[in-house]
Amino acid sequence: MHTVSTPLNGVLIVESPVYADDRGFFLETFHADKFAGLNLPSHFRQENHSRSSRHTLRGLHFQLTHPQGKLVRAVSGVIWDVVVDVRRSSPQFRQWFGTELRAGDGRQLYVPPGFAHGFMVLSEFADVAYQCTTVYDRTSDRCIAWNDPDIGIAWPFPAGTLPLLSDKDAAAPTLAVAEVFP
Repeated sequence: MHTVSTPLNGVLIVESPVYADDRGFFLETFHADKFAGLNLPSHFRQENHSRSSRHTLRGLHFQLTHPQGKLVRAVSGVIWDVVVDVRRSSPQFRQWFGTELRAGDGRQLYVPPGFAHGFMVLSEFADVAYQCTTVYDRTSDRCIAWNDPDIGIAWPFPAGTLPLLSDKDAAAPTLAVAEVFP
């Protein structure tokens, strides 16, 4: 197990060896001692699992007063996973990073507190699991617009396709007016 740096400080890709044969595969997705050795959280307080259909876009979400670190992986299917630095005092404020996560590829994305997170489904459907360093707090929940032109995320939608969004995500404010981290 090892990490790969991304252009955003603190956002890491966690790669684990995949042991595959004609029966299927095995991979280790979490090991407290190994995570601690990689300077990753070794304790998570909540785990979530979502299933979404093709072109569903969930995000961009974060918690303001009870920020969460998240370890994200595709359990089935393929997603385009995105993080955005939403800390106004950060030199990387407004910058984003995206990567494809595919079930069974041994890759996970660690999203530290202070970043908004979202993903879109590239396959027919996808199951996504993510462990969180703190529990969900509805009063702390915030989101920013997935299509904010000041961020400019290059979502890989086919031409003429619009995402499937929740009402909350469809009404999300732009980063310029959103309540974010100082």
